[in-house]
Amino acid sequence: MQTELFYRIALNKTEGLGKSTLKQILAAAGSAQNVYEFPESWQRKFRNRKRFDLKIVLTDKTKSLVERELQMMDRYQVRLCHYLDPTYPQRLKRCNDAPVSFYYKGSGDFNPARVLAVVGTRNATSYGAKSLSKILNDLKESQITTVSGLAYGIDTVAHEESLNLGMPTTAVLGNGLHMVYPAANKPLSDRILANGGTLISEFDFDTGPDRMNFPARNRIIAGMADAVLVAESALKGGSIITAHIANSYNRDIFAIPGTIFDDMHAGCHDLIRRNIAALVTSGQDILEMMNWDTDSTPQSVQMQLFPELSEEEELVYRFVSTGKKTIDEISEHCAEFSPSKLAGILLTMELKGVLAALPGKSYSVNS
Repeated sequence: MQTELFYRIALNKTEGLGKSTLKQILAAAGSAQNVYEFPESWQRKFRNRKRFDLKIVLTDKTKSLVERELQMMDRYQVRLCHYLDPTYPQRLKRCNDAPVSFYYKGSGDFNPARVLAVVGTRNATSYGAKSLSKILNDLKESQITTVSGLAYGIDTVAHEESLNLGMPTTAVLGNGLHMVYPAANKPLSDRILANGGTLISEFDFDTGPDRMNFPARNRIIAGMADAVLVAESALKGGSIITAHIANSYNRDIFAIPGTIFDDMHAGCHDLIRRNIAALVTSGQDILEMMNWDTDSTPQSVQMQLFPELSEEEELVYRFVSTGKKTIDEISEHCAEFSPSKLAGILLTMELKGVLAALPGKSYSVNS
């Protein structure tokens, strides 16, 4: 008899199924084990799709891969956080492309009250490092958790300064948790764990730090945060990609200005010029714009964000919360609903004040 963890890892290794489809299957089945052992628990909800004969089979090859993954998890003291877990990052869960699961080491506190992602160039200048240090020092008393990518440069400064200031910090890696990349930051990763922080990766063990992995890593950094601070960046680079991903998630974005005579600040200036990011020169700027400068003690993110919504309404909400959607886009995403049923769900959510109907048969989430 296999465990739920075994089946969750097996689902991760299923080819040909997108994240959105897997999440819908899991929502219908109730558990990864049910997906395999009781396929009728979810297949009937997909019969009006073109792929009505969708099947998920546990092959010998998959079993072997899962057993290998479980051995590595035990060896490196790694755990799995799954989409169905109440501890799954609720900010990330509202992103349509959130991973079905990810591996982690450390405390696993994924729902702190306030989260600031910090990104920037690997070739940080003295100015960029000092500016970021100043801003984080301004924020040290505000119960903020930082998230970054453990890379050279700004990422390293963000994690180190957070630790020095007693701020919790989380590192999202672009490789498997069997290693730390860059290797020079292994002592820093150990400090993060020793001080109650967390290391995260959605990649299987033995996955190296391939350049193709980093955009995927960046979306997790953006999705886990309330806001993203671009500390220093050229016009192109991973931090600019992260800022645009965060913008698509409706996150607040901040950028530190620099000199016009150094291209290393051109990315921040461009984000500010295009009104994607707000200019900040102090931590107080961030506190005021995020309304984090109140005296009240912030409450942790609720484990259940949609207590008044049904499972079907929650599915629609998560999709629309990523940005304005037309009824055709919603219908395509929620293909298991008939047109009449979807119309009823949308009307109910309007009456609850959750969604707003817009011109052009579009919907958005009520703020």
